[in-house]
Amino acid sequence: MNIPFLDLKAVNAQYRDELIKAATRVIDSGWYIQGQEVKAFEQEFADYCGTCFCVGVGNGLDALILTLRAWKELKKLKDGDEVMVPANTYIATILAITENRLIPLLVEPDPRTYNLSPARMKQAITSKTRAVIPVHLYGRLADMPDIREIALRHDLLVLEDAAQAHGASLNGRKAGNWGHAAGFSFYPGKNIGALGDAGAITTSDEELAQTIRALGNYGSLKKYKNLYKGLNSRIDEIQAAFLRIKLKYLDKEIEARRNVARTYLENISNSLIILPKWEKEEQHVFHLFVVRCTMRDSLQAYLHRQGVKTLIHYPVPPHLQKAYSDLQDLKLPLTKKIHKEVLSLPISPLIQQKEVNQITGFLNEFCKMEKRWIKKV
Repeated sequence: MNIPFLDLKAVNAQYRDELIKAATRVIDSGWYIQGQEVKAFEQEFADYCGTCFCVGVGNGLDALILTLRAWKELKKLKDGDEVMVPANTYIATILAITENRLIPLLVEPDPRTYNLSPARMKQAITSKTRAVIPVHLYGRLADMPDIREIALRHDLLVLEDAAQAHGASLNGRKAGNWGHAAGFSFYPGKNIGALGDAGAITTSDEELAQTIRALGNYGSLKKYKNLYKGLNSRIDEIQAAFLRIKLKYLDKEIEARRNVARTYLENISNSLIILPKWEKEEQHVFHLFVVRCTMRDSLQAYLHRQGVKTLIHYPVPPHLQKAYSDLQDLKLPLTKKIHKEVLSLPISPLIQQKEVNQITGFLNEFCKMEKRWIKKV
């Protein structure tokens, strides 16, 4: 038996004919950067998220970096300002902050959702806090109504890290349309993935959108007229053409992921595994299905022996990485515990029901075996 974590070849094979036509269209156009495909995708993705603007960039990290940089250019942030962020996020969120000479203010997450806790957010705000980056981790939209209210009260900029949450919504409002801006990644493994690197920023702030667009284009809105010391971070025509196809099928693929998640949640039955919380249908798009287990490494090894591939998102928290040795004295016990226990199970629009049932059976059997062993000891 071999159940892959995610079979990207099969996912893209569904749309092979359309992707080939799109690639041919771009090749034959003779226009490969900042053309009609990019303009069309930006409008379509903005419409999907419910925002006025979308700016395509090179990747998800650049989406966050450029937004923070634009706020600095607009004098809304300055060197040394604090940006609050959940401590258990992927390191890219932290990199975007420090790349802009801002200070990451790491906050322990809500242990139920793994997202930014509004209660802890309120407690952590200092006189230097100027922005907050709620991360919609694993595809679950953070508690944005409460986060927005707190941010408004304290005059904080809100930048959603929506890299894993394309299509997630709450009260009819999608990820990407809750903050002042949002950063998206279209890395190939995302719910809507390019066939390469790509990213985007959504916002309804026209001045911000124009500043970001200039910064990502060498600091220029008009050729050879440079407003800022910018960089080169642009989504290219061929990836935009591919993403236009993928966007058409995003909601269908989200529903397929939710069906897999339902099977897991209804059938995994043991006290050794903590399952993800899912109270509101539209709030979670299950980019990842992440469980927790105090015997995580044993569980992963057991599943591997059965032919089930799993991944760990993420084995080492950002504050314990060598790159952030200056943060290693922070006391973040919950974050540390989460990173030692999380395990991502296979989930994709194409995983077979029998495979999901087999994985569920293995998980339940592992727990029976471990409980018998614990009882003997």
